[in-house]
Amino acid sequence: MALRMIPIRRAGNRDNLFMGGDREMVMFSGLLAAILIFAAQDWLSAGVGIFAWFIAIWILRKMANADPKMRFVYLRNRRYKPYYPPRATPFRDNTAAQGKQYK
Repeated sequence: MALRMIPIRRAGNRDNLFMGGDREMVMFSGLLAAILIFAAQDWLSAGVGIFAWFIAIWILRKMANADPKMRFVYLRNRRYKPYYPPRATPFRDNTAAQGKQYK
């Protein structure tokens, strides 16, 4: 008897993108640009805010094009320690101070 094939529809399996970039980051960059524009109330700040938002959209689109989940990869990478000392033997006896550093 052959296995039954069930199609997985693309609509239920898409990444959460908005304007071509990560939804939360695009909206947050738009919010920051709007705050800059409306808080300063100057033509120069309006130009800088619009320019900064377009640059952020461009960067976020490139990032989502490379990997739509890159934000989560970056945040997980920031939690890692910069250096893990080598302790590969199963016969090592850890002291109490060494055991506390992993909790």
